[in-house]
Order: sequence, then structure tokens, then C-alpha cells
Amino acid sequence: MYKIITAMLVMAFCSMTAQVGINTSTPDPSSALDVTSTSKGVLLPRISNLSSVTNPATGLVIFDTNKKCISQNVGTPAAPDWACLSPNATRFFYMPSIVFDTTTTGTGQTKDLYTLYKNQFSNVPTNARSASAPATIPFFPNATDLYYYVTGYDATVFKINSISSTGVLNYDVLSNATSASFINIVFVVK
Repeated sequence: MYKIITAMLVMAFCSMTAQVGINTSTPDPSSALDVTSTSKGVLLPRISNLSSVTNPATGLVIFDTNKKCISQNVGTPAAPDWACLSPNATRFFYMPSIVFDTTTTGTGQTKDLYTLYKNQFSNVPTNARSASAPATIPFFPNATDLYYYVTGYDATVFKINSISSTGVLNYDVLSNATSASFINIVFVVK
């Protein structure tokens, strides 16, 4: 009986926490999980098909192997919306330079913006990159990873008809371009 009363008194006066410490016996009081190491990190689940995560909790964090970033579900379990959390992750960027031939007018011209972007980021020649830089610049692996916008253009030279969800631009050439003609194309990361 004495042992039971002593155990109850100890439990009554001790602060009960639901903290877990890995490599530490004293997890930080503000944490639910405290992982301590001076030479190793935390490896998040690496997922390439985000739709395979059934009803992901709001706030769920994974590593998206396609976008190559830590992603968080900022949506709901029923309607997930995965957002890159990397502080340097670009949310939008201008398309690399491409050539539009305006020597001949015509309707229904097309440019596959995604493929042109991907090809420019693949296999950069040694003399066109800094020493020890990889030959490939990281790019989004799927055309549907991006939204496509034409934010400005010379309306005397071009008429923009549409842009598909995979980045195919449909346009008309109305006249020859001048030295002041332009098209601004922006990619936005989904």
C-alpha cells in the first residue's frame, strides 16, 4: 500500500508531458518532437506522386521529388494544395529568351513554351556555364507543374489566341517585328 501511495504522490507532483526526444533525454519544452544531432538531419518522406497521399492533413509536410522542394499541404484533406516551403523557391519566373519568326504573317502559329524552356535548361555546353557547374539547370519535370501567362506583347505584331494548360501558345503574326517588338512570358509554379 505504501508503494502505491508513493507512486501516486510522485505522479501528482510531476509534470506530465507528451514530448518525445530522439538523442536527448530532455526535449525542449516547446516541442512535441525534439531530434538532436550535430552530424545528421531529418529525412522527410520522399514522394513523387502527391495524389497517392490519401486525405493529407492540412499542414502535412513531405519532400516533393518532382519539384525538388519541401512541400506542405496548405489545402484541406479533401482538396489538397501542395506548396513549396523552400525560402529560395521561385514562385514565378520569366521564360528564357526564344525566337518568334515574324517575317511571314499568319494565323494559328504555335510555340510549345514548356518544351522550349526544358530544352534550354538541359545539357548546357561547358563553355556556356561556370567551372564545375552541372550541365543541367534544375527545371520542373512536367508541363502541368506550371501556369503560363503572356503579360505583355506588341499588339501591332502579335495576337495571342490561347495558351494550353501544358504551355502551348497559339498566336497570330500580324506584321513584321521591329526592334521594339516584344512578348513577355511568365511561368508561375503551381
